[in-house]
Amino acid sequence: MMRELTKLFYPESVAVVGASSAKGSVGNTILNNLKNFGGEVYAINPKYDQIEGIKCYPSILQTPAVDLAIIAVPAKLVPKVVEECGEKGIKNVVVISAGFKEAGRDGAALEKRLVEIAEKYEINVVGPNCLGIMNPEINLNATFSSVMPDYGKVAFLSQSGAFILAVAVWAKKTKFGFSKVVSLGNKAMLEEADFLEYLADDESTDAVMLYIEGVQNGKRFMKVAKRIAKKKPIVVMKAGKTESGSRAASSHTGSLAGSYNVYKAAFEQCGVVMAETVEELFDYSLCTFKIQESWGCCNYNEFRWSGRYGIRCRGNIRIEACRS
Repeated sequence: MMRELTKLFYPESVAVVGASSAKGSVGNTILNNLKNFGGEVYAINPKYDQIEGIKCYPSILQTPAVDLAIIAVPAKLVPKVVEECGEKGIKNVVVISAGFKEAGRDGAALEKRLVEIAEKYEINVVGPNCLGIMNPEINLNATFSSVMPDYGKVAFLSQSGAFILAVAVWAKKTKFGFSKVVSLGNKAMLEEADFLEYLADDESTDAVMLYIEGVQNGKRFMKVAKRIAKKKPIVVMKAGKTESGSRAASSHTGSLAGSYNVYKAAFEQCGVVMAETVEELFDYSLCTFKIQESWGCCNYNEFRWSGRYGIRCRGNIRIEACRS
């Protein structure tokens, strides 16, 4: 079933649960980032009447209508907050908080409870254990990154929040724009396939770039990616190329990292371009987008193999491919 994610990326109102007056804290940074957002912003914390000039409510149950809730409270409090979001009728939640399945058995049980509550109320959940989401098109920076890239036509999905932080700074300096940026985190509910399905029809997105540590539902990913790749280029960089890297990826977000070669073969089968390095990830994303823009998406799969081979040659060949 395709999820309705429009209000996740285009909310008219956002609430920050766990907003804080402490400078440099996650709750304070997110709230400050949302000051440039054109919609309504509500701070939630029973300790304050207002934070950063924004009215503060003791509970999300007491705010006006909310399209998107950003949760940045201790993990043990998250299920209760999500329950309140469900009672409030909020359908989109981003859980920044860590301490779930990536933290061990107790955290996994907590994450299971979170999912049960979200499913009960049919809530879309991003995370937990994530950086947040961005939509530069509407100045929505619902993350704790102080830097938001410019608007562009490439969507970026990453299981690593730290990678997004680094990319955001680089992208801002080089004017590399993004249509949407999503920190996937533990993918307790929403995973890559859910976002690919949404982005397939997103008029602001012409290509999709992914940085992943592992895919939980491989069959679904392949089915969706194969269909979407015929319409829009998908470029993926897989973390954990070595055995030690796979172990690190697994411990980071609790993902099932799997064999690098298995992923590589699977991506090739479904028409996804695989990048071996960070440089290739951006090169391929830019070039496939430029080629599609020049030649038309209907012919994309016809030149995918030769185009990718040409990109690997780098230098003038890559530049001319992007210009042609």
